[in-house]
Amino acid sequence: MLFGKFAVNGEEVHAFVSSLIEPSKVVDALDVDLDILAGNIFQQLYNMVDTWVVGNFVSNEAFSAVGTVGPIVNMLIGCFLGFSSGAGVVISQYYGARRTERVHDAVHTALVLTVILCAVFTALGVGFTPLMLRLMNTPAEVFPESSAYLTIYFGGISGLLIYNMGSGILRAVGDSRRPFYFLVVSAVLNTALDLLFVLRFGMGVEGVAWATVIAQAVSALLVIVVLLRTQQAVRLIPRDLRIHLPVLRQIIRVGVPSALQMAITAFSNVFVQSYINSFGADCMGGWTAYTKIDQLMLLPMQSLALSATTFVGQNLGRGNEPRARQGVRRALAIAMAATVLVMIPVLVFAPQMTAFFNRKPEVVAYGALLLRCISPFYVLCCFNQVYAAALRGAGNSKATMIIMLCSFVLFRQVYLFIMSHYISHELIPLVMGYPAGWLVCSAVTLIYYRRTSFLSTRLVAEDGSRM
Repeated sequence: MLFGKFAVNGEEVHAFVSSLIEPSKVVDALDVDLDILAGNIFQQLYNMVDTWVVGNFVSNEAFSAVGTVGPIVNMLIGCFLGFSSGAGVVISQYYGARRTERVHDAVHTALVLTVILCAVFTALGVGFTPLMLRLMNTPAEVFPESSAYLTIYFGGISGLLIYNMGSGILRAVGDSRRPFYFLVVSAVLNTALDLLFVLRFGMGVEGVAWATVIAQAVSALLVIVVLLRTQQAVRLIPRDLRIHLPVLRQIIRVGVPSALQMAITAFSNVFVQSYINSFGADCMGGWTAYTKIDQLMLLPMQSLALSATTFVGQNLGRGNEPRARQGVRRALAIAMAATVLVMIPVLVFAPQMTAFFNRKPEVVAYGALLLRCISPFYVLCCFNQVYAAALRGAGNSKATMIIMLCSFVLFRQVYLFIMSHYISHELIPLVMGYPAGWLVCSAVTLIYYRRTSFLSTRLVAEDGSRM
């Protein structure tokens, strides 16, 4: 939660920390936010390492195969993260309101929901992989490896879901340090297994998929152990695992709109990927490299957005809307500054960064072109990321869902259709649909944010609790 003063004076730091919910349980704001940022970096290392190993030690076809599955993975995982976000908002607001018994109910409801969704997402992911690949016009030369990777990945997706829900529970009460440690362990393990399975055993993309699944299972195990042993309100007690309907309704209220928004947006990117695939395997490879660097560029603003959600939730639990909005303003300013700092080396070293993943000259040319054309517009994303996160923290995820679906799905698909059929089917005019969508979303989100009240949507008031 990087929202306090950047004071050099220890007394000022202490005063800021003391102004939060429970001084004994809230660490320095800067440390928390840096933990989230570092954790997100290691989260991205899974796919980045997979892509690097495949691009340098397997084949160009395998590289394109791993890259083209991104929209499918993001569709299902994004859906789950919506529910995870809903649980985190509920827990943070009850934690802020010091409703320990409700925190306990929310934690156990969220974990039971996670187990159910593990089974559902495994079945959906494995069952619909061939259909999704065909919808993306996946070239025949990369289809078998894409299918093999996804089948293994979704077969072991439970580890990823359990880790994300568990770490979201811990972050909701201000503990981002331990989830970060677990990601470090699993990222190192993933890298070691990637190299072992690919270089030693020659397993190709299947080895990369197995490495990811095993590493994610380890991170899930670690977070469950912490929840079992912690003395905080979020402690997991196995005999208490059941669905608490009042809490479930609150999680659904926040989580379903977020889940739909993330899943539908990711699904629409399946069709965007089909446009990219029409330019051939080299363009697919360049797009793959671009998307990995894209994920790194988004990390500062996404980390601040996660902090904003928790910060707003906890402060609204106490009924302190002015402090919540102050934190959001600071988060936005820091996100914009950090994004600019990240953008500069990307513009300068775009070819070298692309070549890290794949050295084929044609792939490097495509990747560098995409990075230099799109990256200057990332500052626009700061507005929709931070403001949307703040609204979700206030329990208002329905509005953000509508705005983002209209911007990232409806507007973007209309743009792509008109551009490709009536104006130009060239690569750069098509991919500029992304910045155009960011602009529309940020403008509308800003207007809505300034006209809405946080207190009118906070969840803790639903059961009649007093702040």
